[in-house]
Amino acid sequence: MTLSPPSPAADINQIRQKVDTFLEDFLHTQENSADLPELDLFIGLLRDHLAAGGKRIRPLMCITGWYTATDQEPPPLIYRAAASLELFHAFALIHDDIMDNSATRRGRPTAHRALAALHAHHPDPDTFGINAAILLGDLAFGWSYDLLHATSTDASNLTATWPVLNALRTETLIGQYLDLHAAGQPTPDATLPWRVIRYKTAKYTIERPLHLGASLAGSDPDLLTTLTAYALPLGEAFQLRDDLLGVFGDPQYTGKSTLEDLRDGKHTVLIATALARATPAQQHLLRSHLGTPQLTPTAATAIRDVLEATGARDTVEQMIRDRCHRALKALQNAPVQPQAKTHLQQMARRLTDRIS
Repeated sequence: MTLSPPSPAADINQIRQKVDTFLEDFLHTQENSADLPELDLFIGLLRDHLAAGGKRIRPLMCITGWYTATDQEPPPLIYRAAASLELFHAFALIHDDIMDNSATRRGRPTAHRALAALHAHHPDPDTFGINAAILLGDLAFGWSYDLLHATSTDASNLTATWPVLNALRTETLIGQYLDLHAAGQPTPDATLPWRVIRYKTAKYTIERPLHLGASLAGSDPDLLTTLTAYALPLGEAFQLRDDLLGVFGDPQYTGKSTLEDLRDGKHTVLIATALARATPAQQHLLRSHLGTPQLTPTAATAIRDVLEATGARDTVEQMIRDRCHRALKALQNAPVQPQAKTHLQQMARRLTDRIS
C-alpha cells in the first residue's frame, strides 16, 4: 500500500480515511484467508461497528505522537499501529457494552443486542447474543495485534511498542474493573471516579497512543514526559465532558440514551460533586433514583435538576476548562515539532468542546 501521509495540520478526515483503509484491507485479508463461513458474520459486525461514526481519537493521537518527534512522513508501520488501536478499542467497547448492558452504541444496537436479534430463533437469544459478543470482542483483541504485525518489513521497530501496548492493556483493564466496582455505589468521595478516569480514559485514550507514535519515531524520555503532562489533564477533561453528555447530552448527537448512566448508578465526578453539596432532601432523591434499572424520564429529570441546583454541572464545566488550560500550557516551550504542537492544541479544543 502506498500512502502520502498528511501533515499533522492536515484535515483530520484524511488521517481517518488512511487508518480506515488499513482496517478494511486487514479485514478483507482475514475474510479471504480462512474457509470459515461463520467468520463473515463477525467481520460484518466489526465493519458495522467501525463504520458507525467513531472519532478515531486513538489513531489520531498515535500518528500525532509520531509527528511530535520528527517531521518525516511516517512509514506504513505507524498507520498499522494506529489502526491496531482502533481494533483494540472495538474490543473494549464491545465488552464494555456487555458489562453495562447497553442497548445502543453510536445510535445503533450494541453488538450483543445485534447478535441476539440475528439469532431470535435461539432458545435463549439474549444469552446467546452476550456470549457471541464476547467472542467477537476477543477476536477484535487478537486481531489488533495481528494487524500491527501484518506484512511487517520493519519488525525491529516493533520492539518500542511492547512496553506501551502492555501498559495500555493493563491500565485499561484496571480502569474497567474500578468502573465496575464503583457502579451503583455513588458517594461524595470522588477519589475512585478520578482513578477510573485516569486509567480507563486519560492514559488509554490520550497518553499511551501519543507515546506509541512518539516511541516509534525514536523519541527521548523528555518528550514522553511532556506528552504525559499534556495527555493526562486532557484525558480527564475528555471524560468529564463524556460524563456530562451521558446525562445532559442530546441522544441525536451522542447516539446514546441519557438514562443509561443514571440507571447504572455510575459513580462519576459529577455525581460525587452533587452528593457532596446536596441538602439531605437532595441526597435522598439522588440515592433513591440513581442505579434504578426502571428509572423513568421524570425521575431522571429530577436528578438533573439536583445536579444543576447543587452547582455540580457548572463545577465540572470549570474542571474541564481548567484541565484543557493545563494541557495547552504543557505544550508551551515544549520540545515538540511545531506542526504537531498546533495539531495537539486543536485536538485539545475539539475533545473538550463537543456535543457528541
